[in-house]
Amino acid sequence: MTKKLTVALLSGGVSSERDVSLKSGDQVFEALDKSKYTVCRYDPKTDLLRLVADAPTLDVALIVLHGPFGEDGTVQGLLDLLGIPYQGSGVLGSAVAMNKLASKQLYEKAGIPTPAYMTLHRQDRWNTRTIIERIGLPLVVKPVKGGSSIGMSIVKTPEAITSAFSNAFQHDDTVLIEAFIQGTELTVGVIGNQELEPLPVIEIIPDSQYEFFDYHAKYLPGASREICPARIDDTLTQKAQTRALMAHRALFCNGYSRTDMILKDRDIYVLETNTIPGMTQTSLLPLAAKTAGISFPQLLDRLIELSLMPS
Repeated sequence: MTKKLTVALLSGGVSSERDVSLKSGDQVFEALDKSKYTVCRYDPKTDLLRLVADAPTLDVALIVLHGPFGEDGTVQGLLDLLGIPYQGSGVLGSAVAMNKLASKQLYEKAGIPTPAYMTLHRQDRWNTRTIIERIGLPLVVKPVKGGSSIGMSIVKTPEAITSAFSNAFQHDDTVLIEAFIQGTELTVGVIGNQELEPLPVIEIIPDSQYEFFDYHAKYLPGASREICPARIDDTLTQKAQTRALMAHRALFCNGYSRTDMILKDRDIYVLETNTIPGMTQTSLLPLAAKTAGISFPQLLDRLIELSLMPS
């Protein structure tokens, strides 16, 4: 009989996405096959010392954390020091994917189309006219570091720029100002270490009350329609999957990722890559995996298996 693995399940944390992480952790815990795994739960907000003490007894970790101090390489570095394998990207991939400016620069270096952008630091002086001349209207303002569209705004008028900056600066000292591209929202998951497998493309249609796929549209059941596979032809499907593979490699990701993009006039622009995609009942990666014939428990088995393999 195969030895049961002892799995450290990390969820919660201290970021603004704590509640989502806790919900994801609950659903991952329920889905893990208890005949295969002994699951020990840890909340980094309160349980780091216990995690360190338990490290010699842990075979593998499942990180279900989002945002700073969870998805940005910090917890990954701790687990590396403790000698605990974990699913997904390491310190480097986690850090650069969390930083939207670093991601954009690496996308560009890899030849991946991405919307035009500029950045603004909290202490910088700025001029509305200059920003609009460079980026145009409408534009998107969002924190450089963060996820789940927290602190993000779509700006349609010059008068709205100040409040958008104020909102974004609540979450980071640097904001990204990006051209808004009106089109079809797509997302593509990737699974694998050396050999990568793109999952079916998902088309996202936020409810009409939402301007974009924001925090509520992401996590409120029924707030958005997710169509998988997306209603696009084979050529666009292959292009979207290729973009996701390119983004995964460009950001030094490992294990799995999910890349968000916009389709407009048969051009596909990459927006950002998530190294720890959500695992709630409304999450996208489990939906894509299910469409590919991979159940949620099987997906978790696969991620654990990949974490124990050479990367």
